Amino acid sequence: MKISLILCTYMRPEAICTCLDSLKQQSRLPDEILIIDGSLNHDSQKAIESKSYELPLKYFYVDPEHRGLTRQRNYGVMKVSQDIDVIAFMDDDVVVAPLYFEEIEKTYETEKDIIGAGGVTTNEVQWERSDTDVNELGYYKIDGWKRREDIRFRLRKKLGLVSLNAPGRTDGFGHERHLGFIPPTGKTYEVENLIGMNMSYKKKVFDKLSFSMFYEGYGLYEDKDFSLQASKLGRIYINTKANLEHHHDPLGRPNYVKYGEMVVWNGWRVWRVGVPNPSFINKVKWWSITILLTYIRFANFLVGQDRKKSWDDFIGRNKSILRLLYSKPDMSDV
Repeated sequence: MKISLILCTYMRPEAICTCLDSLKQQSRLPDEILIIDGSLNHDSQKAIESKSYELPLKYFYVDPEHRGLTRQRNYGVMKVSQDIDVIAFMDDDVVVAPLYFEEIEKTYETEKDIIGAGGVTTNEVQWERSDTDVNELGYYKIDGWKRREDIRFRLRKKLGLVSLNAPGRTDGFGHERHLGFIPPTGKTYEVENLIGMNMSYKKKVFDKLSFSMFYEGYGLYEDKDFSLQASKLGRIYINTKANLEHHHDPLGRPNYVKYGEMVVWNGWRVWRVGVPNPSFINKVKWWSITILLTYIRFANFLVGQDRKKSWDDFIGRNKSILRLLYSKPDMSDV
């Protein structure tokens, strides 16, 4: 099996070098690593060249017509070598554990009808062992593990607006538990979507699909959109032995008004990619959760610490809620 890793980067010279440093420690290196740099300067290129990495690197500095996460990913796919079997993607601000690609390769070799695979982050959620499945206020329990739930999920539980599906499995109202609710059991779980900072697909998937140009620039949820469409072609898995850390570098991210807009506008589209014809009650649930989460951001503005960020997010979400009343996201490429 031959694996190509596509690393899209934008204005993060320090982060991309930290990521490459971690890749040097892999027990099983990708067969090629394509760096697709959409930066407005050449600082990342200079930083990479200064370190003289002994890695199978191919560096591409893209012009404006290929800049933006979606465009850069599609550009990278076009540059992958002909003999590649699996195309992996990572964000430039991850630190990869030594066994990551070894475990991803094992997943492709052992799971039935597989077309996609990913791993889990180890630095974003604090999991604890749980010796009982009895409900415990403020906790989510699964497979002998538990993690705290934030105020959003606790409120949704009280209002009957929380999904009963396993994490990463689509529900009818588009607000399922995300992959951060998959516990570190060492098992492999079947899911319907992967996270863009850590995902891979068989190369043949890209004969039928590409990342949607609906998602311009930062492109929130473009990874989930692609996964949901790919899941119709075969099975997707999360291997909890394939580990990495995600450090959420603040450089290159959109302002929070724009981010709030994308949460709702792009979120509506992703919901309809997974559920093209939702029932009336599921439409009510989607709107109820969307409005609830919007006003939780307003509460964060009133009592939280980062009030400006919360206010901007709240304004952005409201802009898209109002926009959805008279228009809908384009679905023509689904």
